[in-house]
Amino acid sequence: MHDTPPSVPDFTQWPSFPFEGDLHVKQLDDPVPVEPPRKGEGLRECTACNAPDDAYIWVGERWRVRAMDRPTGLPMVLILESRTHLDLGDLPNLLAAELGVMTVRLERAIRSLDGVARVHVNRWGDGSAHLHMWFLARPYGRLQLRGTFLSLWDSILPPISEAQWRENLALVAAWLAEFGGRPLAEPPRIQWQAPSSLLAQSEAADAAAAAADAAAAAAAVSVIEAAEEIPEPADSTPSVDSTDGATAPSADPADGNADAGAAMTSETASPARAGTRASGAPAGTTPSGASTSGAISSGTTPSGVSESGTPTSGVASAVPANGPAVLPGAAVRNDPADDAADNATAGALDEVPRKAAPNSDA
Repeated sequence: MHDTPPSVPDFTQWPSFPFEGDLHVKQLDDPVPVEPPRKGEGLRECTACNAPDDAYIWVGERWRVRAMDRPTGLPMVLILESRTHLDLGDLPNLLAAELGVMTVRLERAIRSLDGVARVHVNRWGDGSAHLHMWFLARPYGRLQLRGTFLSLWDSILPPISEAQWRENLALVAAWLAEFGGRPLAEPPRIQWQAPSSLLAQSEAADAAAAAADAAAAAAAVSVIEAAEEIPEPADSTPSVDSTDGATAPSADPADGNADAGAAMTSETASPARAGTRASGAPAGTTPSGASTSGAISSGTTPSGVSESGTPTSGVASAVPANGPAVLPGAAVRNDPADDAADNATAGALDEVPRKAAPNSDA
Protein backbone atom coordinates (compact mmCIF):
# COMPACT_ATOMS: atom_id res chain seq x y z
CA MET A 1 0.00 0.00 0.00
CA HIS A 2 1.43 3.33 -1.04
CA ASP A 3 1.91 6.10 1.46
CA THR A 4 -0.48 8.97 1.16
CA PRO A 5 1.45 12.02 -0.11
CA PRO A 6 1.45 14.94 2.28
CA SER A 7 -0.58 18.04 1.60
CA VAL A 8 1.06 20.91 -0.22
CA PRO A 9 3.07 23.21 2.08
CA ASP A 10 2.02 26.73 2.98
CA PHE A 11 4.53 28.40 0.67
CA THR A 12 2.34 27.43 -2.29
CA GLN A 13 0.03 30.21 -1.10
CA TRP A 14 2.75 32.84 -1.02
CA PRO A 15 2.43 35.65 -3.58
CA SER A 16 5.93 34.81 -4.79
CA PHE A 17 5.06 31.19 -5.60
CA PRO A 18 5.07 31.03 -9.42
CA PHE A 19 2.41 28.34 -9.93
CA GLU A 20 -1.28 27.94 -9.22
CA GLY A 21 -3.95 25.31 -9.58
CA ASP A 22 -4.02 21.75 -8.31
CA LEU A 23 -0.62 20.67 -7.06
CA HIS A 24 0.53 17.33 -5.69
CA VAL A 25 3.66 16.46 -3.75
CA LYS A 26 5.85 13.80 -5.33
CA GLN A 27 6.70 10.61 -3.53
CA LEU A 28 10.19 10.82 -1.99
CA ASP A 29 12.62 8.33 -3.50
CA ASP A 30 14.68 6.03 -1.36
CA PRO A 31 18.21 7.30 -0.62
CA VAL A 32 21.02 5.89 -2.73
CA PRO A 33 23.97 4.19 -1.01
CA VAL A 34 26.59 6.09 -3.04
CA GLU A 35 26.04 9.44 -4.72
CA PRO A 36 27.27 9.77 -8.33
CA PRO A 37 30.36 11.94 -8.93
CA ARG A 38 29.90 15.57 -9.85
CA LYS A 39 31.76 17.31 -12.65
CA GLY A 40 35.38 17.59 -11.55
CA GLU A 41 35.18 14.50 -9.35
CA GLY A 42 36.50 11.03 -10.08
CA LEU A 43 36.99 10.52 -13.82
CA ARG A 44 34.68 13.38 -14.79
CA GLU A 45 36.33 16.41 -16.36
CA CYS A 46 35.84 19.87 -14.87
CA THR A 47 34.10 22.37 -17.13
CA ALA A 48 35.38 25.38 -15.20
CA CYS A 49 39.03 24.29 -15.28
CA ASN A 50 38.90 23.69 -19.04
CA ALA A 51 37.10 26.94 -19.92
CA PRO A 52 39.31 29.65 -21.52
CA ASP A 53 39.33 33.22 -20.24
CA ASP A 54 37.41 34.51 -23.25
CA ALA A 55 34.37 32.56 -22.03
CA TYR A 56 34.09 35.00 -19.10
CA ILE A 57 33.11 38.67 -18.81
CA TRP A 58 35.87 39.48 -16.28
CA VAL A 59 39.00 37.61 -15.22
CA GLY A 60 41.58 38.10 -12.48
CA GLU A 61 44.49 36.17 -11.06
CA ARG A 62 42.39 34.02 -8.75
CA TRP A 63 38.74 34.68 -9.73
CA ARG A 64 36.62 34.76 -12.87
CA VAL A 65 33.05 35.90 -13.56
CA ARG A 66 30.92 34.45 -16.33
CA ALA A 67 27.38 34.87 -17.59
CA MET A 68 24.77 32.62 -19.14
CA ASP A 69 25.05 31.81 -22.85
CA ARG A 70 22.15 34.14 -23.70
CA PRO A 71 19.70 36.51 -21.98
CA THR A 72 17.25 35.11 -19.45
CA GLY A 73 14.22 36.54 -17.68
CA LEU A 74 16.16 38.44 -15.00
CA PRO A 75 18.17 41.61 -15.70
CA MET A 76 21.41 39.84 -14.79
CA VAL A 77 22.55 36.34 -13.80
CA LEU A 78 26.29 35.89 -13.15
CA ILE A 79 28.54 33.19 -11.71
CA LEU A 80 31.67 33.82 -9.64
CA GLU A 81 34.27 31.04 -9.90
CA SER A 82 37.68 30.45 -8.39
CA ARG A 83 40.51 29.68 -10.78
CA THR A 84 41.82 26.90 -8.55
CA HIS A 85 39.85 23.67 -8.53
CA LEU A 86 38.50 23.89 -4.98
CA ASP A 87 35.08 23.63 -3.40
CA LEU A 88 33.75 26.05 -0.81
CA GLY A 89 34.94 24.09 2.21
CA ASP A 90 38.39 23.54 0.67
CA LEU A 91 39.34 27.23 0.31
CA PRO A 92 42.52 28.29 2.15
CA ASN A 93 42.38 31.42 4.28
CA LEU A 94 43.53 33.76 1.51
CA LEU A 95 40.88 32.64 -0.98
CA ALA A 96 38.24 32.46 1.74
CA ALA A 97 38.92 36.09 2.64
CA GLU A 98 38.92 37.11 -1.03
CA LEU A 99 35.62 35.31 -1.57
CA GLY A 100 34.00 37.73 0.84
CA VAL A 101 35.54 40.72 -0.91
CA MET A 102 34.56 39.46 -4.36
CA THR A 103 31.01 38.65 -3.23
CA VAL A 104 30.45 42.18 -1.94
CA ARG A 105 32.14 43.72 -4.99
CA LEU A 106 30.09 41.75 -7.52
CA GLU A 107 26.85 42.39 -5.63
CA ARG A 108 27.49 46.13 -5.74
CA ALA A 109 28.34 46.01 -9.44
CA ILE A 110 25.08 44.23 -10.32
CA ARG A 111 23.01 46.44 -8.02
CA SER A 112 24.40 49.53 -9.79
CA LEU A 113 22.52 48.56 -12.97
CA ASP A 114 19.32 50.40 -13.84
CA GLY A 115 16.19 48.54 -12.85
CA VAL A 116 17.82 46.25 -10.25
CA ALA A 117 16.43 46.29 -6.71
CA ARG A 118 18.20 43.38 -4.99
CA VAL A 119 20.84 40.76 -5.76
CA HIS A 120 20.32 37.20 -4.52
CA VAL A 121 23.48 35.18 -3.84
CA ASN A 122 23.19 31.39 -3.98
CA ARG A 123 25.45 28.40 -3.81
CA TRP A 124 24.21 24.87 -4.54
CA GLY A 125 27.12 22.85 -5.94
CA ASP A 126 25.22 19.62 -6.61
CA GLY A 127 26.33 19.42 -10.22
CA SER A 128 29.96 20.59 -10.14
CA ALA A 129 32.77 20.20 -7.59
CA HIS A 130 34.37 23.50 -8.72
CA LEU A 131 33.30 26.42 -6.51
CA HIS A 132 30.75 28.66 -8.22
CA MET A 133 28.47 31.26 -6.64
CA TRP A 134 25.28 32.46 -8.35
CA PHE A 135 24.25 36.14 -8.42
CA LEU A 136 20.65 36.82 -9.50
CA ALA A 137 19.32 40.36 -9.96
CA ARG A 138 15.69 40.99 -8.97
CA PRO A 139 13.96 43.64 -11.10
CA TYR A 140 12.94 46.79 -9.28
CA GLY A 141 9.24 46.97 -8.45
CA ARG A 142 8.59 43.27 -9.10
CA LEU A 143 7.50 42.43 -5.58
CA GLN A 144 6.10 39.08 -6.66
CA LEU A 145 9.65 37.95 -7.43
CA ARG A 146 10.94 38.52 -3.90
CA GLY A 147 12.34 35.67 -1.88
CA THR A 148 12.95 31.99 -2.44
CA PHE A 149 11.58 31.45 -5.94
CA LEU A 150 13.57 34.01 -7.93
CA SER A 151 15.53 31.30 -9.73
CA LEU A 152 12.23 29.69 -10.81
CA TRP A 153 10.90 32.98 -12.13
CA ASP A 154 14.06 33.32 -14.24
CA SER A 155 12.81 30.36 -16.31
CA ILE A 156 9.26 31.74 -16.58
CA LEU A 157 9.79 35.40 -17.46
CA PRO A 158 10.45 36.34 -21.11
CA PRO A 159 14.15 37.00 -21.79
CA ILE A 160 15.35 40.59 -21.79
CA SER A 161 16.62 42.08 -25.04
CA GLU A 162 20.03 41.07 -26.35
CA ALA A 163 21.22 44.69 -26.51
CA GLN A 164 20.25 45.43 -22.90
CA TRP A 165 21.81 42.19 -21.72
CA ARG A 166 25.16 42.92 -23.41
CA GLU A 167 25.17 46.48 -22.13
CA ASN A 168 24.61 45.23 -18.57
CA LEU A 169 27.44 42.72 -18.92
CA ALA A 170 29.83 45.41 -20.14
CA LEU A 171 28.89 47.73 -17.27
CA VAL A 172 29.46 45.04 -14.63
CA ALA A 173 32.80 44.03 -16.19
CA ALA A 174 33.98 47.66 -16.24
CA TRP A 175 32.86 48.16 -12.64
CA LEU A 176 34.88 45.12 -11.50
CA ALA A 177 37.93 46.16 -13.50
CA GLU A 178 38.20 49.41 -11.52
CA PHE A 179 39.65 47.23 -8.75
CA GLY A 180 41.84 45.10 -11.04
CA GLY A 181 41.57 42.30 -13.53
CA ARG A 182 40.54 42.47 -17.18
CA PRO A 183 37.05 43.24 -18.53
CA LEU A 184 36.18 41.02 -21.48
CA ALA A 185 32.52 41.87 -22.11
CA GLU A 186 31.83 44.35 -24.89
CA PRO A 187 28.77 46.60 -25.21
CA PRO A 188 26.47 46.15 -28.21
CA ARG A 189 27.67 47.68 -31.45
CA ILE A 190 26.06 50.87 -32.72
CA GLN A 191 24.38 50.77 -36.12
CA TRP A 192 25.94 53.67 -38.03
CA GLN A 193 24.30 53.15 -41.42
CA ALA A 194 22.28 56.17 -42.49
CA PRO A 195 18.72 55.05 -43.29
CA SER A 196 16.98 56.03 -46.51
CA SER A 197 13.78 56.24 -44.53
CA LEU A 198 13.45 56.56 -40.79
CA LEU A 199 10.10 54.79 -40.88
CA ALA A 200 11.51 51.87 -42.86
CA GLN A 201 14.46 51.56 -40.48
CA SER A 202 12.18 51.64 -37.44
CA GLU A 203 9.95 48.91 -38.83
CA ALA A 204 12.94 46.76 -39.80
CA ALA A 205 14.53 47.22 -36.38
CA ASP A 206 11.31 46.27 -34.62
CA ALA A 207 10.93 43.15 -36.75
CA ALA A 208 14.55 42.12 -36.15
CA ALA A 209 14.22 42.69 -32.40
CA ALA A 210 11.03 40.65 -32.24
CA ALA A 211 12.65 37.77 -34.14
CA ALA A 212 15.74 37.87 -31.91
CA ASP A 213 13.63 37.90 -28.73
CA ALA A 214 11.56 34.96 -29.98
CA ALA A 215 14.68 32.95 -30.79
CA ALA A 216 16.22 33.78 -27.41
CA ALA A 217 13.04 32.77 -25.60
CA ALA A 218 12.98 29.44 -27.42
CA ALA A 219 16.63 28.62 -26.60
CA ALA A 220 17.06 30.33 -23.23
CA VAL A 221 18.89 28.43 -20.50
CA SER A 222 18.00 29.46 -16.98
CA VAL A 223 19.61 28.94 -13.60
CA ILE A 224 17.61 25.81 -12.87
CA GLU A 225 18.53 24.32 -16.26
CA ALA A 226 22.25 25.07 -15.96
CA ALA A 227 24.48 22.03 -16.26
CA GLU A 228 26.43 22.98 -13.13
CA GLU A 229 23.36 22.52 -10.98
CA ILE A 230 21.84 19.37 -12.49
CA PRO A 231 22.92 16.37 -10.41
CA GLU A 232 23.58 13.13 -12.18
CA PRO A 233 20.92 10.39 -11.96
CA ALA A 234 21.56 7.85 -9.28
CA ASP A 235 21.68 4.99 -11.79
CA SER A 236 24.07 6.69 -14.22
CA THR A 237 26.94 4.52 -15.43
CA PRO A 238 30.02 5.39 -17.53
CA SER A 239 29.57 4.95 -21.26
CA VAL A 240 31.31 2.03 -23.03
CA ASP A 241 32.92 2.35 -26.44
CA SER A 242 31.54 -0.45 -28.61
CA THR A 243 34.65 -0.55 -30.80
CA ASP A 244 37.20 -1.59 -28.22
CA GLY A 245 35.18 -2.08 -25.06
CA ALA A 246 37.08 0.63 -23.19
CA THR A 247 35.23 2.36 -20.43
CA ALA A 248 35.07 6.15 -20.71
CA PRO A 249 33.52 8.79 -18.46
CA SER A 250 30.28 10.52 -19.41
CA ALA A 251 30.42 13.03 -22.22
CA ASP A 252 31.34 16.53 -21.13
CA PRO A 253 31.21 19.63 -23.35
CA ALA A 254 34.59 20.82 -22.11
CA ASP A 255 37.90 19.35 -23.30
CA GLY A 256 41.12 18.81 -21.41
CA ASN A 257 42.07 17.35 -18.05
CA ALA A 258 40.73 18.65 -14.75
CA ASP A 259 43.44 20.26 -12.71
CA ALA A 260 42.10 19.07 -9.36
CA GLY A 261 45.47 19.43 -7.68
CA ALA A 262 46.45 22.80 -9.05
CA ALA A 263 48.67 24.71 -6.66
CA MET A 264 47.43 28.10 -5.58
CA THR A 265 49.67 31.03 -6.48
CA SER A 266 50.94 32.79 -3.39
CA GLU A 267 50.63 36.36 -4.59
CA THR A 268 50.46 39.08 -2.00
CA ALA A 269 47.13 40.83 -1.68
CA SER A 270 48.35 44.32 -2.53
CA PRO A 271 45.87 45.49 -5.15
CA ALA A 272 46.30 48.54 -7.32
CA ARG A 273 43.12 50.19 -8.42
CA ALA A 274 43.23 51.20 -12.04
CA GLY A 275 40.83 52.35 -14.70
CA THR A 276 39.56 50.17 -17.44
CA ARG A 277 38.42 50.50 -20.93
CA ALA A 278 35.08 49.07 -21.92
CA SER A 279 35.60 48.76 -25.62
CA GLY A 280 32.80 49.24 -28.09
CA ALA A 281 32.90 47.93 -31.64
CA PRO A 282 36.20 46.53 -32.96
CA ALA A 283 38.43 48.79 -35.02
CA GLY A 284 37.17 49.44 -38.48
CA THR A 285 33.52 48.71 -37.78
CA THR A 286 32.42 52.28 -37.09
CA PRO A 287 33.23 55.50 -38.96
CA SER A 288 34.41 57.34 -35.89
CA GLY A 289 36.30 54.53 -34.18
CA ALA A 290 35.06 55.85 -30.87
CA SER A 291 35.85 53.96 -27.70
CA THR A 292 34.56 54.36 -24.19
CA SER A 293 36.95 54.70 -21.30
CA GLY A 294 36.29 53.36 -17.83
CA ALA A 295 36.38 55.64 -14.83
CA ILE A 296 39.52 55.66 -12.66
CA SER A 297 38.95 55.53 -8.95
CA SER A 298 41.52 56.87 -6.52
CA GLY A 299 42.24 55.98 -2.95
CA THR A 300 42.92 52.80 -1.07
CA THR A 301 41.53 49.70 -2.73
CA PRO A 302 40.01 46.72 -0.88
CA SER A 303 42.35 43.84 -0.36
CA GLY A 304 42.06 40.70 -2.40
CA VAL A 305 42.88 41.46 -6.03
CA SER A 306 46.26 42.48 -7.42
CA GLU A 307 45.46 42.95 -11.07
CA SER A 308 45.24 46.33 -12.78
CA GLY A 309 43.80 47.42 -16.07
CA THR A 310 45.24 50.05 -18.41
CA PRO A 311 42.88 52.92 -19.24
CA THR A 312 42.94 53.86 -22.83
CA SER A 313 40.75 56.28 -24.65
CA GLY A 314 40.72 58.19 -27.86
CA VAL A 315 38.66 59.02 -30.87
CA ALA A 316 39.94 58.45 -34.38
CA SER A 317 39.35 61.40 -36.71
CA ALA A 318 36.66 60.88 -39.29
CA VAL A 319 38.17 63.60 -41.60
CA PRO A 320 41.12 62.65 -43.85
CA ALA A 321 44.41 64.41 -43.19
CA ASN A 322 44.59 65.86 -46.68
CA GLY A 323 41.28 67.72 -46.57
CA PRO A 324 37.57 67.33 -45.98
CA ALA A 325 35.95 64.13 -47.11
CA VAL A 326 33.37 64.18 -49.90
CA LEU A 327 30.03 63.16 -48.50
CA PRO A 328 28.18 60.40 -50.33
CA GLY A 329 25.72 61.82 -52.80
CA ALA A 330 27.39 65.26 -53.01
CA ALA A 331 27.28 66.91 -56.46
CA VAL A 332 30.59 67.20 -58.36
CA ARG A 333 30.88 70.09 -60.86
CA ASN A 334 32.49 69.25 -64.18
CA ASP A 335 31.04 72.08 -66.30
CA PRO A 336 33.83 73.98 -68.21
CA ALA A 337 31.81 77.20 -68.06
CA ASP A 338 31.64 76.98 -64.29
CA ASP A 339 35.38 76.35 -64.09
CA ALA A 340 36.08 79.41 -66.28
CA ALA A 341 33.89 81.58 -64.05
CA ASP A 342 35.71 80.33 -60.97
CA ASN A 343 39.11 81.08 -62.52
CA ALA A 344 38.03 84.59 -63.47
CA THR A 345 36.80 85.27 -59.98
CA ALA A 346 40.04 83.99 -58.48
CA GLY A 347 42.08 86.20 -60.82
CA ALA A 348 40.09 89.27 -59.89
CA LEU A 349 40.68 88.61 -56.23
CA ASP A 350 44.42 88.34 -56.84
CA GLU A 351 44.59 91.75 -58.58
CA VAL A 352 44.64 93.93 -55.48
CA PRO A 353 45.16 97.64 -56.31
CA ARG A 354 48.60 98.90 -55.29
CA LYS A 355 48.70 102.17 -53.38
CA ALA A 356 51.67 104.39 -54.10
CA ALA A 357 54.03 104.80 -51.20
CA PRO A 358 54.88 108.36 -50.04
CA ASN A 359 57.99 109.98 -51.50
CA SER A 360 58.21 107.46 -54.28
CA ASP A 361 58.55 107.85 -58.06
CA ALA A 362 55.51 105.71 -58.72
